[in-house]
Amino acid sequence: MTSLSLLPVETVEDITAVAELAKEIWTEHFPPIIGAAQTAYMIETFQSAEAITRQITETGYQYYLLQSGSDRIGYTAVHPEPENHAMFLSKIYIRKSFRGRGFSRSAIEFIASLAREHGLTMIYLTVNKRNFSSLAVYEKLGFVRARELVTEIGHGFVMDDYVMEKSL
Repeated sequence: MTSLSLLPVETVEDITAVAELAKEIWTEHFPPIIGAAQTAYMIETFQSAEAITRQITETGYQYYLLQSGSDRIGYTAVHPEPENHAMFLSKIYIRKSFRGRGFSRSAIEFIASLAREHGLTMIYLTVNKRNFSSLAVYEKLGFVRARELVTEIGHGFVMDDYVMEKSL
């Protein structure tokens, strides 16, 4: 496996790079799961440069570009929740051509280390119930399905997810 670097997203250029990766990855991966209309809505609402900027500056999300060699292969975002002793893994997305190479494992190890640095004892995430490939990866990495969660996100769309947890 090629090594993975996680680079903090700090500049407008970094945010633009994340938004471009999001559009590429989401457009490829999600339409069969949630449909093209909801995919487009979620990219604009949660994955656009403006949305990412708000998440970083207003709500304390920490974004990282995933890089292997000179290739930007994906991104992740986390939000420490000390009141819950948990790190919320909001986003982890890898370009299709780089999946299956162990990069998710390396990113989760980085996130676990970051969580421990904050004194947190768990990582949790949400994943669409029909996102079978991602569910399998998370389970392989030690996450367990804790509960179901349906969230209305506007324009008649919902996120129909599992909440998955991993104790540290």
